[in-house]
Amino acid sequence: MTGPTIPEAVIDLVRDADWITVFSGAGVSAESGIATFRDVQTGLWETFDPAELATPEAWERDPALVWGWYRWRAREVLAAEPNTGHRALAELGASRTVMVVTQNVDDLHERAGSDVVSHLHGSLFAPRCSVCHTPYDGPDARPSATDPDTEHVEPRVTPPTCPRCGGDVRPGVVWFGESLPTDDWQRADQAFRASEVVIVVGTSGIVYPAASLPERAVREGIPVIEFNPAESSVTDFATHSLRVSAAEGLPALLRALG
Repeated sequence: MTGPTIPEAVIDLVRDADWITVFSGAGVSAESGIATFRDVQTGLWETFDPAELATPEAWERDPALVWGWYRWRAREVLAAEPNTGHRALAELGASRTVMVVTQNVDDLHERAGSDVVSHLHGSLFAPRCSVCHTPYDGPDARPSATDPDTEHVEPRVTPPTCPRCGGDVRPGVVWFGESLPTDDWQRADQAFRASEVVIVVGTSGIVYPAASLPERAVREGIPVIEFNPAESSVTDFATHSLRVSAAEGLPALLRALG
């Protein structure tokens, strides 16, 4: 089987590491057909600016519109499948500790079989009450195949009601202007500090504070290996930067490891 060539120095670093932290971004999910945040304007949603829907202010103005948009995004994720990059990371974790820290709000890493220790920007599948913050796991927490397709019909969907306090249930994602979840940040921080090698896949490295994690790893002497078909902010400081996508590069790395 042909594929990209992985440098021997990269193979040696990964082969010798018992603990690897993977830092993933939107590029990994894009290879499964999931549009990146700025590209999710389609159908009825083409007139809406995603950045204007992903704010506490948008929720205050029109919770049904915001819930409908995130419901549609969740449907798109559930219709997608993990790609070869996701599956290669899960397979790599069968022979050593591989802990995934992701900026993505989807569940493709989990469905591929990886241990995701931190969703830094939240998850489409972890809704919570907007008032008392209690996690919500009711029957309508996740969209189903019988849900209305909000790409083609009325985009507004009434959010569920919190059984504890009666407040509206909100998407479990981090909106612009909100802080990262404390627990997820702490788990990400611990995973980076304990790692022997960091693999960065599919991220531009420009969204802070998440982007500070691989930067700090390099400063502390931890090798950082980037897989990205385009140069990014990570390229400037990565120990090794490979111009290849996760879906191609990670399976090639596995093959090289034998």
